[in-house]
Amino acid sequence: MSSGDQDNQGGQRPTVFLSYSRVDQDRARALAQALEQAGLQVWWDRLIEGGAAFAKSIDAALTACDAVIVLWSTHSVASDWVLDEAARGRDLKKLVPLSIDGTEAPLGFRQYQSISMGASPRGFDDACLQAVLRAVLPLAGREPPQRLAPTPAPTPASAAPANPARRGLLVGGGAVAVAAAAGLLGWQRGWFAPAAAVGSSVAVLPFKNLSGDPEQGYFSDGLSEEVRATLARNQSLKVMAQTSSGKFRDSDEGAVNIAAKLGVAFLLSASVRWAGENVRVAADLIDGHTGFSKWTQIFERRIDDVFAVQSEIANTVASALAVEVAGPATPEAERAASGGTTDVAAFDAYLRGRSLYDLSADEASERAALAQFDAAIARDPEYAAAHAARSRSLTTIANQYGAVGQHAAMYDQAVASAERAVQLAPAFANGYSTLAFVLFQGRLDAKAARAPFEKSNALGAGEATVQARWAQYCARTGRADEAFEAIQRALLRDRLNPLIHRAAGSIEYAARRYAESIPYLQQALQMNPRMSRAHAAIGDALVNLGSLAEAKAAYAAEPVADFRITGLAIVEHRLGNTVAARAAMNTLVKELGDRALYQQAQVFAQWGDLDASVDRLLKARKAGDSGLVYARNDPFLDPIRADPRVQGLLAEIGFKP
Repeated sequence: MSSGDQDNQGGQRPTVFLSYSRVDQDRARALAQALEQAGLQVWWDRLIEGGAAFAKSIDAALTACDAVIVLWSTHSVASDWVLDEAARGRDLKKLVPLSIDGTEAPLGFRQYQSISMGASPRGFDDACLQAVLRAVLPLAGREPPQRLAPTPAPTPASAAPANPARRGLLVGGGAVAVAAAAGLLGWQRGWFAPAAAVGSSVAVLPFKNLSGDPEQGYFSDGLSEEVRATLARNQSLKVMAQTSSGKFRDSDEGAVNIAAKLGVAFLLSASVRWAGENVRVAADLIDGHTGFSKWTQIFERRIDDVFAVQSEIANTVASALAVEVAGPATPEAERAASGGTTDVAAFDAYLRGRSLYDLSADEASERAALAQFDAAIARDPEYAAAHAARSRSLTTIANQYGAVGQHAAMYDQAVASAERAVQLAPAFANGYSTLAFVLFQGRLDAKAARAPFEKSNALGAGEATVQARWAQYCARTGRADEAFEAIQRALLRDRLNPLIHRAAGSIEYAARRYAESIPYLQQALQMNPRMSRAHAAIGDALVNLGSLAEAKAAYAAEPVADFRITGLAIVEHRLGNTVAARAAMNTLVKELGDRALYQQAQVFAQWGDLDASVDRLLKARKAGDSGLVYARNDPFLDPIRADPRVQGLLAEIGFKP
């Protein structure tokens, strides 16, 4: 431990956890600086390592600190995160409450006398600081001084260094130095949208298959996802997404630990037994704070009533959470919102297709998934969810396996399927999201994609995947604030999904917040070390930060050839290794050819061969290269951005200046 971590009494400096609402950040910053100048270690969310498993880190920090300082205000009393942290401090008997604006503490905390922060240019007065130290130091086993020297005014936010000084982060009782990444975890405190009440948050765990036939697992998985999707349409509920919930399929962890890791108050667990013409679902709603069941219920129906079982479970969960079911009241309205079917065979084919699609294994499995979606549509031509799934399947096959000359026809089919989904189910968020995605990523028509994306956002506020797609569209079209808000909503509902973390990194990069993008990408790789494009994205950020040796190492670790080779061609040239850079470019052209026209344009732009770069970019447009969705704010294209031909291309795609 460095000498700066010791106090004049010969031990570790007393440590405090600072809990506050984002709206009150300036006053929190002022207090944190004053407390540190007074000899305390201060843990607050500006000092958490970006992308860390923050729920676990926060709980460890709350446990290990000497005192929990809570800044009560009109904003923080409505913040679920502040309330949770205050409750933890109270239960650990180390709560030190402050009132910023005279707001009374909420129920459950009024037995603690709040310290008034007063008013001064610093955001608090010396009397407040003295009172805080008198409350904190005894909790750390220290004697407070008789009187402290007045503290200087805090550093204004605009003058704060881009990388705050390294400080101790309390994790598991030890001090760990971490780099601050300001704002990375803003969603944690509900900065961007009203958070659902803690009591109405739930994760639907994968239903267990008790049929005796492992091949029937797709059915229990599909049923759990349909229940989850039904619940997510109720915007009064906060429902954890499938990928995060699915992490605990075979976990032997207790319910309390699982709920804590997912950040939910309740878990829905169930088993499915399909025997002959009957399906039996035993459902259990578990209180995540205690691990005890809130209710257990068995639903048994003929297989052709499986949709009634799905609806019953969802409605029962909503009722058990004391939330008004905001779902559609009629079968017609339900179908318009869910894109569902009443045909069991169609539902079965759809679930089989989705199981194959989720594997994302190879071209054969992708085409097998497409065949199942086609079979579902053949059984029920009005099955909107199957049409949307078919559209996504076609887009994936075109992007990953289609020849350049085949892209346009496949995208046309994908657009037609998505349009059919929207027509059949006019309140189906995923249908609009799919249509917008294909228009943008496939047709390269940002203008046409805008309306369905905005519709999907309005209808799918509770759907992580819908929000992630919307966020990436906003990022590519220059709507940085909306992109950040949307991806935080997605992270809130799918915090264990590496794809969502990778998307969050790409959104920070698009906003040219390069340092802030890296922790999200590192977190994605922690969750899935084999993830594609994450190493290369870290390399891109490092190149733009000027850390060329580190960027080269990141590119070398990238498993996907086109991103790896492109990055190496750029970074080797920046390092002055022109022979190695040229060798990488030759490999890119030889091995990938016209499939990597956009990447060739990036390399030539970075090499200073501007005419060659523009030439490749125009060819990419003609070939329908989906890489062009990044062109509006790709820093690697900055050298050619002012070229009238490039400006015309961007306008043609629908990007505004």
